[in-house]
Amino acid sequence: MTTTRSPSSALTSFVVASRYMPVYLALIVLLVVASIWAPATLSRAGLSAVALFGTYLAITALGQMLVIMAGGIDLSVPGTFTLGAIVMVGFGQQTDERIWIAILAAVGLAALVGLVNGIIIGGLKLNALIVTLAVGQVVTGIVNRYHKTFAIQSSVPSGLADWMTVRFLGISRPFWIGVVLTALFIFAFRYTTVGRRFQVVGANPVASLVSGLRVNLNQIAAYVVAAMLYAVAGVLFAALLRNPGVTIGAPYLLGPIAAVVIGGASLTGGLASPLSTWAAAFFLAGLNQMMRVMGLPTALQFVVFGLVIIGGMLVSGDRIIKGVEQVLRERRRPTRIEKPAKKSSIDGPG
Repeated sequence: MTTTRSPSSALTSFVVASRYMPVYLALIVLLVVASIWAPATLSRAGLSAVALFGTYLAITALGQMLVIMAGGIDLSVPGTFTLGAIVMVGFGQQTDERIWIAILAAVGLAALVGLVNGIIIGGLKLNALIVTLAVGQVVTGIVNRYHKTFAIQSSVPSGLADWMTVRFLGISRPFWIGVVLTALFIFAFRYTTVGRRFQVVGANPVASLVSGLRVNLNQIAAYVVAAMLYAVAGVLFAALLRNPGVTIGAPYLLGPIAAVVIGGASLTGGLASPLSTWAAAFFLAGLNQMMRVMGLPTALQFVVFGLVIIGGMLVSGDRIIKGVEQVLRERRRPTRIEKPAKKSSIDGPG
């Protein structure tokens, strides 16, 4: 027995899918431009760099995506990212036997930061922008103080650093960790009750609250899981650098937000695609690598990056949805046919 999809179902699928199209078009354009003006970007070394640094951005962007889906925003990313890296060094004590203790400590402390964010924002209903910025500053200060207790040559355990150098299918291991995390989120959102409920609550918190769903717990969970992802990215980056500094997380303030926006997420909450967010992160990493290959000054790189974020806002998923819905409404609107007026019986023959 064959089943056919109704026109309304097909239109709904098209509307939802259309919000995520720009990032894939942007990737194609980037590949074309890079092949013409900066072919070294597409060399093995160039692509390896994109795969590695794109992974750190993708993991942090997945965390930011969760927060934005819950109707918030997180500016504590740099501090939490740095926390994960520095705690990895401090608790690892350059001893392979302490690798897992250090990783658990880094992720656990980051979860505590996320819990603080979530309780203040979800429980006390304070402004997410201000709260996360303030919490991020507090975390940065604590991490700086903690880092001063280290020996000058302190580094991550050599076993973790060596693990980073091993490649699978010619690609570094952190890339595959990012792939697994992205796949887990895709599976959760599509096939689990928790994932689907998370999207529903984020899309319409008022209706969810009326229905008896715990909206505040949704927000708290988003901040906790997001912070854990930032710490994971920080641990992986620390393993790459071996001896990370306290400014390691600074570049991750706007990058994750840009990836989420370019990835088509709804800034009002609810709708987002882990795969599109992942693709957007690698688009930004590829763009950065291309500008480096072209030798653009750092100042100009910032300008280009800012323009890309603005462009992402202009073609954001919300604007695309509104445009598509407007077109569909125009097509569905019935056409009025003017009927000729009846001739009055009192009118003479002329």
